[in-house]
Amino acid sequence: MITAKTESGFSIELEESALDNMEVLDALSDLDEGNPLAMSRLVVKLLGKDGKKRLYDHLRTEDGRVPASAVESAIMELFQSINAGKNSASSPN
Repeated sequence: MITAKTESGFSIELEESALDNMEVLDALSDLDEGNPLAMSRLVVKLLGKDGKKRLYDHLRTEDGRVPASAVESAIMELFQSINAGKNSASSPN
């Protein structure tokens, strides 16, 4: 299991296999090519349906909206957290 966190306090444990998923890479590629709709697919593939709901509830504003920009930022922070964890785990002591 990998624990990923955002600066706002959202934390989730992911199976390592969630990162070894071609559909995650496809969604990232679609985002890179300018398709913002791929973010929704990426969130489900990476976090699962329950993780998506938890993230959305964490980011929900007082008026009930879940800003797309907040989801994008959170996903980027989760990837950075995962990479930081991998780098610290592989660093020699």
